[in-house]
Amino acid sequence: MADASFSSPGDNRRLAEFLGDGDEVSLYRAMLLIRRFEEKAGQLFGMGLIGGFCHLYIGQEAVVVGMRLAAGPSDQFIASYRHHGHLLACGADPKAVMAEMTGRRGGLSGGKGGSMHMFAPECEFYGGHGIVAAQVSIGTGLAFANAYRGDGRVCVAFFGDGAADQGQVAESFNMASRWRLPIVYVIENNRAHPGSAGSDAAILAQRGAAFNIPGEQVDGMCVQSVREAGVRAISRAREGAGPMILEMGTERYRGHSMADPAKYRRKDEGRASLAPDPLERLREKILSAGLAQEADLKAIDARVRSIVVEAAEFAANCPEPDAGDLETDVLI
Repeated sequence: MADASFSSPGDNRRLAEFLGDGDEVSLYRAMLLIRRFEEKAGQLFGMGLIGGFCHLYIGQEAVVVGMRLAAGPSDQFIASYRHHGHLLACGADPKAVMAEMTGRRGGLSGGKGGSMHMFAPECEFYGGHGIVAAQVSIGTGLAFANAYRGDGRVCVAFFGDGAADQGQVAESFNMASRWRLPIVYVIENNRAHPGSAGSDAAILAQRGAAFNIPGEQVDGMCVQSVREAGVRAISRAREGAGPMILEMGTERYRGHSMADPAKYRRKDEGRASLAPDPLERLREKILSAGLAQEADLKAIDARVRSIVVEAAEFAANCPEPDAGDLETDVLI
């Protein structure tokens, strides 16, 4: 099993290190890295080292890890502001991600994007977008460019159930269907956005029916189920059959952001009532199948924690942007 150092620039090699051999143990390690990274980010936010908003991905790790494993190395990912896990899954350096979250010069966006606006085109990741559903239309544009060039690449656009009602989503569906664009729309339905918490009456996988876009509901808490659905959808798009919607049933175990006390959740809705933790689910499978021993998983956790600690220390010691950087990378 490969041990990732995450010390080189973002490239396919680091992506391969992150995903390992694609076996259960490698996927567990990948998901655990995202979980521990987000836990540390929550701590840094509480300490005042991360300003603004901070939206954690805890509980949803199986979605992005499964989709990254299903995608090809040159396929593009684009997501919302809850995208730290997506960056790590694409092979971004944890140090650069954490440095950006703390507003430091060594961050992916030079310390000017913060937690919500990070890009890593060298890893085929095209944002973190703070405007709700903006990534859907931009991702559709990426898919249009892929189709125009005929390069065989597929764009995977992630958005939440709270973004599904945005007008630009329907407009994007219409264009993607009419032009048979190579894109997969992944709706991360955690059923807990502040606007309609607990409401799961609508089957979001059917949102594309009016545009002749097929949809599928997927167990987003099972990384293998996500991977299998992702392979089907991405292969379909790459073969020229057009877009597909994957509705991932998942849960986020924290508030909408670190500033959110989640008072809109039902008072009786504790963690025990939520879907099985994807990490614990995979861990039990690994142990019961004899794929690894308890000591092996503890060693993985120790290594992952050390990577996250190194990232936090790097961020804390990295200088802030210079005043002159205010006018760089900006159209004025």
